[in-house]
Amino acid sequence: MPHLTVLQLDPDVPLDRFEGWLTAAGALLSPVLVPERGVPGADALGDGLVVLGGRMDAHATSAHPWLAQVGDLMAEAVAIGVPVLGICLGHQLLAEALGGEVTVADPAGGEAGATRLSWTEAAASDPLLSDAVRAGSLVPESHHDAVTRLPDGAVRLASSVVHPNQAFRVGSGVGVQFHPEAGPELVGRWKELDGEDPTAIVAALTAGDDEISAVGRAIAGAFARVCA
Repeated sequence: MPHLTVLQLDPDVPLDRFEGWLTAAGALLSPVLVPERGVPGADALGDGLVVLGGRMDAHATSAHPWLAQVGDLMAEAVAIGVPVLGICLGHQLLAEALGGEVTVADPAGGEAGATRLSWTEAAASDPLLSDAVRAGSLVPESHHDAVTRLPDGAVRLASSVVHPNQAFRVGSGVGVQFHPEAGPELVGRWKELDGEDPTAIVAALTAGDDEISAVGRAIAGAFARVCA
């Protein structure tokens, strides 16, 4: 059974549906709420590392100095071959830690709600995403910032109409801009925290949830297998 460390960067951005999907796939989870407990060392990661999203941006190191430590840990994990999955902010931190670039409040605009991806040819054979490619391409999004330059040597795995760098791989590390872990209610909660009416987004996510949840479950199951 793989032992996975899960770094939660924001109390409002939990593991959500991934908790059940990873557990069902045989994973043992060690969650760490980073603002309260700090960033663990690489020797404490176990068989894999998941870094979740957050409502702060990747450059907000003055208010959240531990963000740089999270990026350093992700880079170290990739360097030693530990499987890493970075989600949304985790995806952005991974990209910058490996030499890419994130644009805060990207001029192309953010994405929210159900979004259709275009998987690349590389994704179809990727150990983490190949099952997701077969499951569908509809995913939940909730972001204003974006990875605007991939690290050198990165393999692009997915794009959307607005943002080309929706998923990438460098070695054992994969970043995804979308939220495979999030159910409709959680995405709606984020809209409420932004002072917006979540009704339309929740309805669209709920209508597409058969495909959305199939993609998310496929990623969770594949990550557990990779870590095992």
